[in-house]
Amino acid sequence: MPASEDAPVILSNEPGSFAWGVLAKRHPALIEQVREAFPCGPAQHAALDALLEETTHGVIQPLAADAHDRERWAAWGQGHFGRSWFDVPFLWAESYFYRRLLGAFGYFEPGPWQGVDPFGSFKAAELRSATVDDELAALDDLAGRPADVQGPTLLAAALWGNRADLGFRLDSGGAQLSTGAEADSPVVADDSAELWSLLPPGGAAATVHLVADNAGRELIPDLVLIDHLLHAGRAADVVLHVKPYPYYVSDATMADVIDSMRRLAQARPPGRAAQIGRRLWGAMADGRLAVRAHEFFCAPFPYDAMPADLREEFAGATVTVVKGDLNYRRLVGDRLWDPTTSFNERTAYFPGRVAALRTLKSDVITGLEQDTVDVLEATGQAWRTSGTHALIQVGGRAKNA
Repeated sequence: MPASEDAPVILSNEPGSFAWGVLAKRHPALIEQVREAFPCGPAQHAALDALLEETTHGVIQPLAADAHDRERWAAWGQGHFGRSWFDVPFLWAESYFYRRLLGAFGYFEPGPWQGVDPFGSFKAAELRSATVDDELAALDDLAGRPADVQGPTLLAAALWGNRADLGFRLDSGGAQLSTGAEADSPVVADDSAELWSLLPPGGAAATVHLVADNAGRELIPDLVLIDHLLHAGRAADVVLHVKPYPYYVSDATMADVIDSMRRLAQARPPGRAAQIGRRLWGAMADGRLAVRAHEFFCAPFPYDAMPADLREEFAGATVTVVKGDLNYRRLVGDRLWDPTTSFNERTAYFPGRVAALRTLKSDVITGLEQDTVDVLEATGQAWRTSGTHALIQVGGRAKNA
């Protein structure tokens, strides 16, 4: 990306804005949800109280002197400490909030709470739900269809599965959001044909990287799509990237991958879902499916700042698919771009071809046609943040470029 940007960095200091709502409403609600979901002790309650007060009325404090990653965040947060949470870049503030919430919960400290996912109960409840049963049963109806029908259907399921974001439902009154590609939820940009062209049938040498977003009802269709790419010969191997620790409420970790694969393999009655689960289990065993958890996925920076080892991994991919809103913000830069800003230009730095699959749940958007923007704006609806619209965009740098 160019050194000088021509769009303002998103902050959270405009009352009524989406970013302001996340810091002023979503984060306090999440602190209370975590508090109520676990039998927290006095020290945890005190730490959560302090975080609530700091994030809503105080200024940003550095990590404790004995925190294992204090020096890293001290460098990452230069210029931000001592300022209001609302006056620093939104992407940084969100990321640091989740690091601080994990710290208040005791996730990193030696003791009985170390490694306990504070969002685990939310994820588990979703994974056990009857909605997931229905979605897995629906796979049986797709089993006998031609591969050229199955592929687009499964891609659409992975796209709209992004609406199952647990963090998003905090602002939706707990409403259950469908993962179907309904006609009343239009795709505002659709490069799916270009994506499939990168993965033709019989793609014996194709390597796909998929950067996951949410666990549960989003990760399951992601895994089903991965199985299709492998089983239909669209890819020889797939690398699934997840978060190294719990992040943004429902973001997928390795534990969530395991839970989702078990949910598929143990589906009752056994059918297509169980078959897919067993195939994925086998793909892990023979190396066709690998999982990575790079620490950069929990860093408060856009992808143009990715370290050399991650850049090298992506450079070796036929295409890297990034899922969801946070990954999109990191991919193009968390700024108030004009919606017609070129997605290709914003992703030209990426070390290979990259595809974004995302339902719109934040202000950042690029790559739209002006006619599309005009129609969307004329509705008077919050189309950028409501989760009712989606996109599939392909950009990045070709290997021979």
